Amino acid sequence: MEQKLDNSIAEIFSFSQKNKIERPLFSCGVSAGFPSPADDYIDRQLDLNELLIHNPAATFFVRVAGDSMTGISINHDDILIVDRSLEPVSGKIVIAVINGELTIKRLLKDNSSCRLVAENPNYEDIEITEEMAFEVWGVVTSVIHQF
Repeated sequence: MEQKLDNSIAEIFSFSQKNKIERPLFSCGVSAGFPSPADDYIDRQLDLNELLIHNPAATFFVRVAGDSMTGISINHDDILIVDRSLEPVSGKIVIAVINGELTIKRLLKDNSSCRLVAENPNYEDIEITEEMAFEVWGVVTSVIHQF
């Protein structure tokens, strides 16, 4: 039985660090109650590239299409940061290529099996078999989404 993938990748963008953009990083948590003067708590400047991009040459951004991963707050139109240099270990969220189609799933593997698992009960697991052309394209390290 051939499984149809959910077209969970809309676009892929390569990383390019042209400019360093630093913003204030607060040294303490921000209260959800009464406000306090923020300037007293600025610790240092933070560059988001420094925080989110560990291997620029192997980092890509992927736009999500679909709802197969909503159970872990990866939603349609979110941007994923993907590092192709990381080892795809069991339990990680990965971008996989199955028979030429890209998908985002949780990788679960042991000595006898490998499967890709959606984080939405409306999608079945994908059991990887020897007949499939299968490759892990990269490991998701972060998700960026708007509220």
